[in-house]
Amino acid sequence: MQALFVNQLSTLDFSYLCPKRGLVGETWLVDVMLGGELDEQGMVFDFGHVKKQVKAMLDSLSDHRLLVPLNAEETSITHNKEQLVVRFQTCHGIITCSAPAQAVLLVDSEAITPELLTPFLEEAIHRELPGNVTTVELRLYPEDIGGAYYHYSHGLKKHDGDCQRIAHGHRSQIRVFVDEQRDQALEAWWASQWRDIYIATKEDLQASFHESNVEHYRFCYTANQGYFEISLPCSNCYLIDTDSTVELLATHIALCLAERKPGKTIRVVAFEGLNKGAIAMHSEPSVGRE
Repeated sequence: MQALFVNQLSTLDFSYLCPKRGLVGETWLVDVMLGGELDEQGMVFDFGHVKKQVKAMLDSLSDHRLLVPLNAEETSITHNKEQLVVRFQTCHGIITCSAPAQAVLLVDSEAITPELLTPFLEEAIHRELPGNVTTVELRLYPEDIGGAYYHYSHGLKKHDGDCQRIAHGHRSQIRVFVDEQRDQALEAWWASQWRDIYIATKEDLQASFHESNVEHYRFCYTANQGYFEISLPCSNCYLIDTDSTVELLATHIALCLAERKPGKTIRVVAFEGLNKGAIAMHSEPSVGRE
């Protein structure tokens, strides 16, 4: 048997439900190895097809989706017409999400971890490959980030693609420069503010309510893919005046940090998952002399 491999074939940006952490935005890299017999071209599988077909399957299955552990005792699933409704108990409160089925992945496991998600994806991909491919091995893992980072979830209702889904997320590093000197303490402080956070636009806030003595927010909007709604504990939410594109988030961070560093020039490099993001700068206007 022969084998081929492609490292970092894809990057999966998604959110998942965890009893302890709540709604967690995550980014995992994916390495793939395919084993089998050589075809008439002398290949196990064409590299071009790996980069297109296998990557497309990975993205379709788990990228920009809410991953739900179907076998967890905290999970409850119902269907409402074309909507999939997920109710999940966490130590902070109840998370409920209603979305088109294509925005949610129900994983036949008790938790969402690389070890438990891997065989689920391997089996799904193997079913779609030619018969000479006998094994599919995936490696899912987070980026090795040396500095500060945060996990956030959000939805972009104006986006034409899958970013419109109300519960997808990222594991993102942040770099902050004060007068062009990197401030890692400030990076760590901001990362602590956005640990496992849901970033929501204020205009999408429909209501606040109490359940089991915990205050919750409910957000909703209609986008191209359908109707989206999510409710979760207020303590896990961060409200902003704008949409939550990475460009606007970088600007928001820079403005907030400028208040902590008056008179300083703040430059923020905010990542959105792996190797992409936005840069924003804020500086106090100079005061002229009469």
